[in-house]
Amino acid sequence: MHDGLRRTLALSRKEFYQIVRDPSSILIAFVLPLILMFIFGYGLNLDTARVRIGLVLEDHGIEAARLASAFVDSPTIEAIAMQRTDDAARALASGQLRGFVVIQTDFAARVERGGTAPLQVITDGSDPNTAAFVAAYVQGAWSRWRAVRVAERALPAAPTIGIEPRYWYNPAAISRHFLVPGSIVLIMTVIGALLTSLVVAREWERGTMEALLSTPVTRTEFLLSKLIPYYLLGMASMAVCWLAATVLLAVPFRGSLWALAGVTSLFLMCALGTGLLVSTVLRNQFNAAQAALNIAFLPAVMLSGFVFEIAGMPAPVRAITYIFPARYLVSSMQTLFLAGNVWPVLISNGAFLLVAGVVLIGLTARLTRRLID
Repeated sequence: MHDGLRRTLALSRKEFYQIVRDPSSILIAFVLPLILMFIFGYGLNLDTARVRIGLVLEDHGIEAARLASAFVDSPTIEAIAMQRTDDAARALASGQLRGFVVIQTDFAARVERGGTAPLQVITDGSDPNTAAFVAAYVQGAWSRWRAVRVAERALPAAPTIGIEPRYWYNPAAISRHFLVPGSIVLIMTVIGALLTSLVVAREWERGTMEALLSTPVTRTEFLLSKLIPYYLLGMASMAVCWLAATVLLAVPFRGSLWALAGVTSLFLMCALGTGLLVSTVLRNQFNAAQAALNIAFLPAVMLSGFVFEIAGMPAPVRAITYIFPARYLVSSMQTLFLAGNVWPVLISNGAFLLVAGVVLIGLTARLTRRLID
């Protein structure tokens, strides 16, 4: 046991030296996380704080003018006066507007009669997210205009249900607070899967595997010497990401650091196991990197719920997402950052990550042979 521990530590130290002497590993572990955090924190933004819409006044009455003022005074709308509907349509097609509102000719007359007043809202459906914002902001401006009109004229307001939305866990509904925890998963996938997909293949390409096979090193000692350095590198990268998210990007963290370290460790088991498995099977750095990109990184982007809501995917695709560990880490990270230690969520996600990590590392150990071919 003492000799095995000594050999494992010696091989781990060798792997550390290779990491330190390889500038690309340091860049991926410590510089790339900061770059990605700033890109996802500031560059990728699902919020639309202010939209530009056209305002076509076909009715020049007092009520129409007051409604137009409600749009102009809205903090979420940049209203551009347009003379004709055709002009607004061309501006929408060219991307100058995100939508336009048409106050039709008989608007004031219908308002005075107490009937239903026509108000046409046209949005750019090529961007459904922004189109939904435009519709909501127009609805808000109309509601404010109606409330002022009812108050000034002492009109009997129609019985309505008052809705006061409250956003739990993310009160300001800032998309950055949702995206940054998910971006950390991508960084962990890069470090865990892409970097380790090269380590065994590198030994074969450099001809050092033959020297290792001539030593009394066992399969367990060999795999541990590859796992331990990159596990510590992954945990150090997680510390960098956590500091960048909470200090620089001001994303709240409501969970415990122990829970964060636990789910990160379980995910790194899966990521490191995937990378080592690919590297062991392919034995070529280029092929291993390409395979790891397709097996681990792309599913982490597309099928983890990081950006695209899993509930909105077709049923067969939803079923496929259950086999990718990134899905469970995204859920755990968003829970820890925004909601705190919700143990039913963390335990269920951690259980899958543990099983997947044991399977992947066990499969890698089974395929690792002390033979030249």
